[in-house]
This record gives sequence, C-alpha cells and structure tokens, in this order.
Amino acid sequence: MVTKLKILLIEDDMIEIMKLNRTISKLELNHEIIEANNGEEALQILEKKDSLPDIILLDLNMPKINGIEFLNILKNNDVLKYIPTVILTTSNNQKDLLECYKIGVAGYVIKPLKYEDYVSKIDKLLAYWSINELIKV
Repeated sequence: MVTKLKILLIEDDMIEIMKLNRTISKLELNHEIIEANNGEEALQILEKKDSLPDIILLDLNMPKINGIEFLNILKNNDVLKYIPTVILTTSNNQKDLLECYKIGVAGYVIKPLKYEDYVSKIDKLLAYWSINELIKV
C-alpha cells in the first residue's frame, strides 16, 4: 500500500517549489507538501514536534543556513535525526555529496535540466519513500 507522505520541502527558489508542486499534481500523488524557504524557516516548522514530516527534501544552496549546515543541525537533534532527508540539488560537486553522506543523508538527487527527467526522478523517489517501512513506523 502506498502511504500518503508529509513532505517538508526546503527550497529558496520559487520556480523549483512550483516545479515540485506541478510534478506532484501531474503524477496525481496525494502527498502533502510543506514549504520552507530556508533552513531557519524549516527549523521553526520542525519545532512543532507533534506533526513532523515523513521525509525532507533539502536544497543545498540556500541563504541563512545552507543545506549542509541544516543537515548537521538536524542530525544532532535526538528527535529530528530520524527523519529521512534527501538532498534535491543542482550541485554535482563530489565534495558536497560525500559530506552529505558522512553526515547521514538518506539520498542525494541531482535535479536534471529536462522537466520530463525531473518528473521521472521525483516519481521514483517518492514511490520508494511511500512504500518504505520506516515511514509506517
């Protein structure tokens, strides 16, 4: 059975936010998207521990707190560290990728340029997490 996911999207680019929402709609998925424009805003959302997201989609290049700094804060919190966090970025920098895995990221997805490729990647990503047993616990 496919689980409806509560997804926290941490992204500062409005076009990327619209693209993800359009993709979810196009794929006819019933997931709930919570938007945060930066790491600080995301931490405020996560402070409300009664309604934590099932998964976090995190951009790396953001103002205030970048993705790696946010990931470090998240993984040092005894409650929040268990939320699967997937990097969704344009950065194919090996240093970023290795640093994210070192900290404890659940996945690293590079945003493709072609919209059809983006839709395909998001479909596969969310399909995996919606059937993952970890989310159901």
